[in-house]
Amino acid sequence: MKVDKYSGRVLQGPVHDIYVYEAPVRLWHWITVAMMFPLIITGYLIGDPPLPVYVGGEATEIYTFAWVRIIHFACAMIFTVALGMRIYWAFVGNHHARSIFLPPVWRFSWWKGLWDQAMYYLFVNKESPSWIGHNPLAQIAMCAMFFLGSLFIIITGFALYAQQWSWGEGWMFLFSWVHKLFGSTQAVRTAHHLAMYYLIIFSMAHMYMVFREDIMGHESVIGTMVNGIRMFKTKEH
Repeated sequence: MKVDKYSGRVLQGPVHDIYVYEAPVRLWHWITVAMMFPLIITGYLIGDPPLPVYVGGEATEIYTFAWVRIIHFACAMIFTVALGMRIYWAFVGNHHARSIFLPPVWRFSWWKGLWDQAMYYLFVNKESPSWIGHNPLAQIAMCAMFFLGSLFIIITGFALYAQQWSWGEGWMFLFSWVHKLFGSTQAVRTAHHLAMYYLIIFSMAHMYMVFREDIMGHESVIGTMVNGIRMFKTKEH
């Protein structure tokens, strides 16, 4: 099987099953999926709490909103540690582990693959090329939208979490620059909330593409993120 090393495009068959995503990459993926659901739900409640639920009693006796915040903070910590693990694995894992962090934008074959895949998604091309790992369009989307979006929401989130400490101490010592950069705490809060919707939109598009490609594409997609093996539906190409 002949494969372009930069775009991951299968150039010539016969094709065969190939191990693509190592265990730490798959673990990070599913931990991130599991954490995003409670983060989105609790984040929305923190941003717009339903007052009838949280108002109407003694503060020391009503702990509902505190639980919402605790769940949000705990899931955010796990989300952050998982991303840190994923960044570490980009250095020590195989080249597929690095593709979403450093797409080879300096290679013509990568840009050609991105164009061909975009034309396929826009229903201009009837057939999609076969890929080993993420196709170029998925690589740039994961890098520009998910990875950078995750960094943004983590930094702004920790800046808001740091408000529990005095200026110059603890968490505020590490993240006070974020408040200064945005000009006000409310601006940080708004940016953090908008980043949530940004990642929701990405996640919806990602799930659509994944299910679509698993049904209509030439290779496995969902199964690859379960067992790590890219399997092809035909042995010829």
